Amino acid sequence: MGTTEQDVWDDEESLARSFEANRPRLLRLAYTMTGSLAEAEDCVQEAWLRLRGLADPGGVRNLDAWLTTTVSRLALDALTSARARREQYVGTWLPEPLVEARSHDPADRITLDESVSMALLVVLERLTPAERTALVLHDVFGVPFLEIAEVVGRSPAAVRRLASRARRQVEGGRPRTPATEAEQRKLVEAFTAACQTGDLPGLVALLDPDVVLRGDGGGKVATLQHVERSAARVAPMMLARARAVPPLDILPITVNGAPGLVIRDADGGLSVMAFTVDTGRITAIDLVRNPDKLARLPDLR
Repeated sequence: MGTTEQDVWDDEESLARSFEANRPRLLRLAYTMTGSLAEAEDCVQEAWLRLRGLADPGGVRNLDAWLTTTVSRLALDALTSARARREQYVGTWLPEPLVEARSHDPADRITLDESVSMALLVVLERLTPAERTALVLHDVFGVPFLEIAEVVGRSPAAVRRLASRARRQVEGGRPRTPATEAEQRKLVEAFTAACQTGDLPGLVALLDPDVVLRGDGGGKVATLQHVERSAARVAPMMLARARAVPPLDILPITVNGAPGLVIRDADGGLSVMAFTVDTGRITAIDLVRNPDKLARLPDLR
């Protein structure tokens, strides 16, 4: 339930409770905008500090709206700065994966749905920061264009055009017929079995002919130097990698709300593998190996 005009925060404890009730939504917002959980957490923490720093927090009549605007501005600033850094990034940049342990505290997790899927986050990287902000705030969080205009510093009409242009780009890159969780889990299990048994024909049958394989090591660990395409190239690469990984160290897990894998290499290094499924086949595999992006993995035991 949203905050009403009658809500008053008489002390920091009640203010903190109101803020914490908003935290999962704010984290999801900032993460969807930036693709980085670390940056999302920083944005939300900064919003809390700014709220506490107000001379009269009780004067905020609509806390939900104030927090949404504040976090959105912080996330836009973070995304704009990150874009410049990503131009110098070694190899392919992928979003920081959200990995869910088998047992978790629901209060600590971002609400996982299509808005934080790896497929969508990868497509969002094609957009400018302003386009991404307009699309995420309007289409995912239902923020009116008038309020988004205050965040991006443009007119409501300009923001509407930004969102429309962004929507066209995103729609072209999203799955036409996404898999259900059960369907994707079955595909991931079959993928794992084919890799472990060296079944090349079986693996090729699971992959879309134009499947895309992306790897992100950030220049810190070995991974793909560029994006690989086609089942004919990707399948043998997956089998070669599987031969180097002990079978017991391939763990099924939830990645950005969908079935995926966490892989522990012989040297103890970790990799997170996310899958995009469309029309019954795997259309994209995203392999995140950059240790900086795996620092927040939950206990996988």
